Amino acid sequence: MSTAAAYAVSAPDGSFEKLAIERRELGPHDVLIDVKFAGICHSDIHTARDEWGGTSYPCVPGHEIAGLVAAVGSAVTKHQVGDRVGVGCMVDSCGKCEACMAGDENYCVPGSTMTYNTRVSEELQPGGYTLGGYSTQIVVTENFVVSIPEGIGLDVAAPLLCAGVTLFSPLRHWNAGPGKRVAIIGMGGLGHIGVKIAAAMGAEVTVLSHSLSKQADGEKFGAKHYYATSERQTFKDLRSHFDLILNTVSADLPIDNYLKLLRLNGTLVILGLPENPLAAKPFTLAGYRRSLSGSMIGGIAETQEMLNFCAEHGIGAEIEVISADQIDAAYDRVVASDVRYRFVIDAATM
Repeated sequence: MSTAAAYAVSAPDGSFEKLAIERRELGPHDVLIDVKFAGICHSDIHTARDEWGGTSYPCVPGHEIAGLVAAVGSAVTKHQVGDRVGVGCMVDSCGKCEACMAGDENYCVPGSTMTYNTRVSEELQPGGYTLGGYSTQIVVTENFVVSIPEGIGLDVAAPLLCAGVTLFSPLRHWNAGPGKRVAIIGMGGLGHIGVKIAAAMGAEVTVLSHSLSKQADGEKFGAKHYYATSERQTFKDLRSHFDLILNTVSADLPIDNYLKLLRLNGTLVILGLPENPLAAKPFTLAGYRRSLSGSMIGGIAETQEMLNFCAEHGIGAEIEVISADQIDAAYDRVVASDVRYRFVIDAATM
């Protein structure tokens, strides 16, 4: 066993406090990582505050992890001490099901082992459930550790491990590129990275945001067009216009209105997870052979592909680096949409 410093919350309405946690001894295929930066994802907030239910406490969130390899197990071949590496939302999967065999570990049929708050054996994590990246060290099997290329700072790379691949995966799957009109709903922590990636792929990118307050940023990130969804005229002007729409917000939207913005064979992909069911009219879908779909993070190979793509195109997250004692305030600011665009914790402050 090894001991790491971490920041954890002990109740849904509790504040983050520093504590010592145990990490397992290195197995033959394990990698010990010195965490340098950990991004704050809205999923961290939902889990820490038990808004999705089933949270185990004390809870150490964090699945946007960037750091350096500190030690490797005897059989590790993919990484070596000193390597720049990252860990995203998963730390294991069954490795045997159809999804895993296809490189889609994020859709593992028995269920992936998530980086925090997943029940595991005491051998894998003392305490019986995974503890995440708000810590100074983490132990992860080598197959779930990705390489962060030179050319991306570890701080701006951290959010790519979740937000980046969450946008890259559907853009890649639905063939965003030259000649395709892509819309991003919302330009927050997820959306701003989606704009950058879609533009780098060569698509014509439009941002659909509640207001025009971030228009200058959107254009700087690569958007060709920017529309306010609070204006009814937007939905008239863009009727049957897009090949692909990615919805990054978790609010309950009038989804049928957005479906009508799709052209023939267009697809609207749900990435943000609203509380209530989606109200899509069958005729809206059938009339232009439109599709309503969803996507969840990405597989390990796809995550590596995303990092390589971002390094090639100079893409990183827009971040505000905070110290560990600012996590509670950062959570409140994320809920209030008061961040441009992603908080990242400096693990040196833990």
